[in-house]
Amino acid sequence: MAGALASRMSFSSLKRKQPKTFTVRIATMDAEMEFSCEMKWKGKDLFDLVCRTLGLRETWFFGLQYTIKDTVAWLKMDKKVLDHDVSKEEPVTFHFLAKFYPENAEEELVQEVTQHLLFLQVKKQILEEKIYCPPDVSVLLASYAVQAQYGDYDPSMHKRGFLAQEELLPKRVDNLYRMTPEMWEERITASYAEHRGCARDEAEMEYLKIAQDLEMYGVNYFAIRNKKGTELLLGVYALGLHIYDPDNRMTPKISFPWNEIRNISYSDKEFTIKPLDKKIDVFKFNSSKLRVNKLILQLCIGNHDLFMRRRKADSLEVQQMKAQAREEKARKQMERQRLAWEKQMREEAERTRDELEWRLLQMKEEAMMANEALMRAEETADLLAEKAQITEEEAKLLAQKAAEAEQEMQRIKATAILMEEEKRLMEQKVLEAEMEVLALKIAEESERRNKEADQLKQDLQEAREAERRAKQKLLEITTKPTYPPMNPIPTPLPPDIPSFGLLGDSLSFDFKDTDMKQLSMELEKVK
Repeated sequence: MAGALASRMSFSSLKRKQPKTFTVRIATMDAEMEFSCEMKWKGKDLFDLVCRTLGLRETWFFGLQYTIKDTVAWLKMDKKVLDHDVSKEEPVTFHFLAKFYPENAEEELVQEVTQHLLFLQVKKQILEEKIYCPPDVSVLLASYAVQAQYGDYDPSMHKRGFLAQEELLPKRVDNLYRMTPEMWEERITASYAEHRGCARDEAEMEYLKIAQDLEMYGVNYFAIRNKKGTELLLGVYALGLHIYDPDNRMTPKISFPWNEIRNISYSDKEFTIKPLDKKIDVFKFNSSKLRVNKLILQLCIGNHDLFMRRRKADSLEVQQMKAQAREEKARKQMERQRLAWEKQMREEAERTRDELEWRLLQMKEEAMMANEALMRAEETADLLAEKAQITEEEAKLLAQKAAEAEQEMQRIKATAILMEEEKRLMEQKVLEAEMEVLALKIAEESERRNKEADQLKQDLQEAREAERRAKQKLLEITTKPTYPPMNPIPTPLPPDIPSFGLLGDSLSFDFKDTDMKQLSMELEKVK
């Protein structure tokens, strides 16, 4: 009983001693994590926990970022987490981001995780146009991003349209030229195909090496005013400070490298930059927000510390990290070479196998074709034998038919001769008949002509007789004496004799030439 009571008391005491916690959500560039933090934890405790979870040792580049009233702030390492001006609503959210940028990514970045997180952050800033990037450089960077994500280009897998859902170019570049998304994808794919054999970490490093040469890479911009009240932009970056016009973030008006700055002081919301060269005027500026001034001061101190650190010998920790990184890189290189050799051998084996399979298939096809050809040859031989037999029978039939045709030809010739003779006889008979008909017609015509001649002779005689009588009567008329005038009763003349008129009261006849011509014409008609 006493033991049970003691155990209950110890359990209740342990329960009372458990610290109070709160939930924190950490958003990295490619993941989200949640941690249970003690109420007394400082910023360094949470930051170290996140770095251990990620396996990150290059902690000096990163920080935990949060937002206060549209102003960016960074978690202080020596201050309690909940003492910061953050939302008390759980989970409390922080963004694990690169606070400082390396001068030379290839020389400074040691761990692959550091390189990967910085790559994702710079890529996002380029796509969101926080870092200006020309179109041709954008296409090249996009091709390295695709290489890091998809590996080597494979036409059988990476077909047209496989990048349709990927955001690879800034919107400004998409809208700058009259090019469709398919045309941009074609350009990116053409560049992507040239990166064959480039591993993910190598592609990401190539991306950072190109991006670090951009004018706006690693620059934090702040709106400031100089002592005259002119609005300017302050740019804090790894090598020093830049002063810009608000409309031009590419080309600085004034630059203050860290190695040329003697001192930066901050008092009463005003910054003072004192150059080493005393001939150069002191530059004073201020910002309207206290939080912005504190952030500027933090970034100046941090970038200056890293600038001085890079120019000193590496610490033992960094040397160990670089040695491990070199060993890891050499191991990965050997592993890549081994994998490449195995891949090459596998591809050669697959090619050999495919070639043997193809040859086997070809030999099978050739054997099948030979068997088919043999079968066709046998069938052809049978058909030819059958055809020969049929041809022989047909030859016999043709010979028989030829003999019959010869006999028929002889018969036809004989018949033709007979028909020719009959034709000749018929033609002769027709000719004789025609001659008889013609003779008959000639005889009839002769008889008709004879009758006509007889009729004409008779008509001629009658005409001559009529002419004779007319002449006689004419002669009688012309030879009669003249009688006294009287009204004689005319004596009718023959119808074939022309009548003559009497002139005056006398009996004498007056024959004119016209009357004689008329009489002659009448006689000619009679003839």
